[in-house]
Amino acid sequence: MTHPPNVRTAPEPAPELARERLSAPEPARALAPRGGAWSGPAERLRTAATTEPGRLRIIGAVLALLVVAFGAVTAFEVHDRAAAADDVVRHSRPESADAAAAAVYRSLADADAAAASGFLAGAQEPREVHERYEKDIKEASRLLVKAAAADSDVSTASGREITTLNEKLPEYTGLIERARAHNRQGLPLGGAYLRYANQTMATELLPAAQRLYAAETVRLDQDYSDARTWPYVSLVLGVVVLGALCWAQRRTYLRTNRVFNHGLLAATAATTVVLLWLAVGHTVSRSDLLDARVHGQQSVDVLNRARISSLKARADETLTVVARGAVLTPDGKKDKYENDYTTGMKGLGEQLSEAGKLADDSQGKEPVAKAVTGVSEWRERHRAARLTDENGDYDRALKQVIGPRGSTGESFDRVDAELEKALAHERAEFTRFAEGGHGALGGLPVGAAVLAVLGAAGAVVGVNRRLSEYR
Repeated sequence: MTHPPNVRTAPEPAPELARERLSAPEPARALAPRGGAWSGPAERLRTAATTEPGRLRIIGAVLALLVVAFGAVTAFEVHDRAAAADDVVRHSRPESADAAAAAVYRSLADADAAAASGFLAGAQEPREVHERYEKDIKEASRLLVKAAAADSDVSTASGREITTLNEKLPEYTGLIERARAHNRQGLPLGGAYLRYANQTMATELLPAAQRLYAAETVRLDQDYSDARTWPYVSLVLGVVVLGALCWAQRRTYLRTNRVFNHGLLAATAATTVVLLWLAVGHTVSRSDLLDARVHGQQSVDVLNRARISSLKARADETLTVVARGAVLTPDGKKDKYENDYTTGMKGLGEQLSEAGKLADDSQGKEPVAKAVTGVSEWRERHRAARLTDENGDYDRALKQVIGPRGSTGESFDRVDAELEKALAHERAEFTRFAEGGHGALGGLPVGAAVLAVLGAAGAVVGVNRRLSEYR
């Protein structure tokens, strides 16, 4: 009789137990920490924020960072505005070495008037008139060389105008020399050369100088705008920093019943000083720059246009006598130069009226008033000279135009001298106000940076003083 092997077999599990085993989860696998390299610092920051010392450390770091950021932004914005104000004072201001278009325009117009007066005097051109012409041409050439050096890019609008002036000026002077040569020989062809030179001046040289002046005015306006723009970022950030410092001090007071934390108080004081310095300094700067524009630059601009109008009118007046009706207006009804003279004198009167309104003191009003009187006298003498010429007395009419006494030339010289006085006064006014606007921002960038560092140090010291209580 055989028996089965004596082997114990495990009993079959109960159905319920089998189901539990099947559904039991596998042992949890070790998971890699999520968050990458920043998970550690972030976790430590969260842990630190749960304790008061940790919170204080975070508050101290944030306050120091805010104060430093406020100082840096303030220094950057104020430096930018101070640089623009410096450009207004030194580079783009009227009559500066770099803003010479008005002087070029005036020199060219004066040279044209002097050349016409010298030609009218006959073969023996007066020495002082010739020297005046030569001086004007040399001054215009010198200023154009400086302008070309300052703006060497001929593709810009200013560069193109400078190129045009440099090309046309020798052409103009050549025509004037031919006119003189023929005039010395008593040849009538000299008058034609003079008229052609005047046409070159009126249609090519002066318009180019006017466009160059307009470009410089645009640059001056841009510098004004940049210098007067409010530093909004600095002002807003300063208010935020003050709010954060006040909140931190209130928090300290509520938790410790101590009224003052000397470190935080010092940081608040430094921030307040910078904010007030910024607000007051920029307000004063804006006010001075506005005065420079209204009481200086606008007056200079009007007076420059008035002086150029007088110079052009003088050239047209002398050419009226030279041409004697040979050149007519496009409709063929009027003498071109007499018509241009009348138009120029009308513009001169309007410009002097505007200059008188812009002048804000007796030193500015007095020369303008004298110029107005001189213009009235000039017109009366011109009418008398024209009547004399029309009556056939050319020699007497010539003396009434270029004579040493009682002539229109004498009236023109008086008007020109008074305009120069007015211009000198308004330039000084502009410089005074513009330098005041620039000076109001002086020291602020460095001061803001230094006070910001001191304020940040005060915030850190104040928080550390509080932390020492937990040790």
